Amino acid sequence: MTERAIPENELISVIIYTCIGFLLMSLVLVLFFYFSRKKIVKSTLEKKNLELQYQKDLLQATILTQEDERKRIARDLHDDISSKLNVVSLNSYLLAASELTQKEVVEITSNIINLTAKALENSRRIAHDLLPPTLDNFGLHAGVEELCMEFSSSKSVVVNYENRIHFSNSENDRLLHVFRILQELMNNSLRHGKATVITILFEEKNGLRICKYSDNGIGFDVNSQGSKNGLGMKNIESRIAFLNGAISINSLLNKGVEVVFNF
Repeated sequence: MTERAIPENELISVIIYTCIGFLLMSLVLVLFFYFSRKKIVKSTLEKKNLELQYQKDLLQATILTQEDERKRIARDLHDDISSKLNVVSLNSYLLAASELTQKEVVEITSNIINLTAKALENSRRIAHDLLPPTLDNFGLHAGVEELCMEFSSSKSVVVNYENRIHFSNSENDRLLHVFRILQELMNNSLRHGKATVITILFEEKNGLRICKYSDNGIGFDVNSQGSKNGLGMKNIESRIAFLNGAISINSLLNKGVEVVFNF
């Protein structure tokens, strides 16, 4: 038997349809890659925009925190120190009066000494709030120990603190952010969480320094917008970002708070 020869026109048709098929497939692939690429670019831009917005929010929170701190310092200087120094000045002028009795001189002198002592005490407190001397001189561990003692001395909360890391004093500028984070967390636990027990642990895992913080307070809803946008939380996040770290917060109503961050 001899094979039947394919007519020339059929062969041409097969070639044409094959070429059209390849062209259509190529067009579909080109369109697919085009729209996929467009979608990827759009997704990348949205991610970048979210990151920029997040950075903007952190920056704004940092600025607001700094402004609040300046206002607080100005208020302390004006109300606690300036007012006392004004009274000291007035009492000093009274001492120059010639008709004062010995008893009045003693009383005015005593007032000047007491007011000066209070002004000095308040100035030390303001300086301590700006830069804790214990942390500056002896490092983060000593600074946190002192902070825990201050909170425990109130008798309203028990603070359990353990440190398994050696901190270098050369890092104090950066570690001050860790101190401020703990200060913010402890204030929140006491004022808002009504906690009676606070636990703090420093440890190192896989080359990362980790702080584990928890309390037995009333807790809060971590998904609520108010909790996320609170100035205290933004302040903590801005400090964590500065430390190139990460933070996770777990809490339920009446179940306390657990915070873990690395730095």
